[in-house]
Amino acid sequence: MSDVMDWDAAYQGHIFSGPPPWNIGTPQPAIASLIAAGQVHAPVLDAGCGIGDLTLALAEAGYTTTGVDISTAAIDHATERAAERGLAVHFIQGDARNIAELGLAEPQFNTIIDCTLFHSLPIDARDDYLRGIHAATNPGGRLYLLVFTTDALPADSPCPVPNLVTDAEIRAAVAKYWTIDAVDPSHVAVRLPDIPGLPAHSFRTDENGLTYLPALLVTAHKTAA
Repeated sequence: MSDVMDWDAAYQGHIFSGPPPWNIGTPQPAIASLIAAGQVHAPVLDAGCGIGDLTLALAEAGYTTTGVDISTAAIDHATERAAERGLAVHFIQGDARNIAELGLAEPQFNTIIDCTLFHSLPIDARDDYLRGIHAATNPGGRLYLLVFTTDALPADSPCPVPNLVTDAEIRAAVAKYWTIDAVDPSHVAVRLPDIPGLPAHSFRTDENGLTYLPALLVTAHKTAA
């Protein structure tokens, strides 16, 4: 399986000439809205947590949360940030494609949040990943999956392009293990890198410099036994 990019290099600033674009300092707006609406229930697994923007925000709000990421650099940074804030957060460095190897094989989470991990996986790893997080979820638990659509990034981008999805593609993949409740148009907020050759775009950029790239927000649940 071929990864989209060298994740440690990305978090160390070697790919985007600075922090990765998805490091925006706060949870993604689409996920923050779910939290505000009371749609997230602990314990929570933040799959592909990166430096912990979402994981730490959840912990600060009183949620029992576990963050998993394949990047050692990201997990080290997330752990340091948690210590600085005096937060008790369980971070695991490891591959979410093999959730059982991380000691998370048994049902234990009421919410799984995948905030831009799915499109970062090799295509041939998607099935193992979805099956694994399903196994780690309590009956009735929910999955929220925020993923780039095929119009989010141009093929000629100077940055690594993830494995973008269509509506039909994400529905077929998720429905194999989960009961889908909704697939809604959404956005991923990023800080576009200042690098040569970045293509022009027509996406909205707000007053804080965040650009909103098209995405889908999948809501699904694990059928109760």
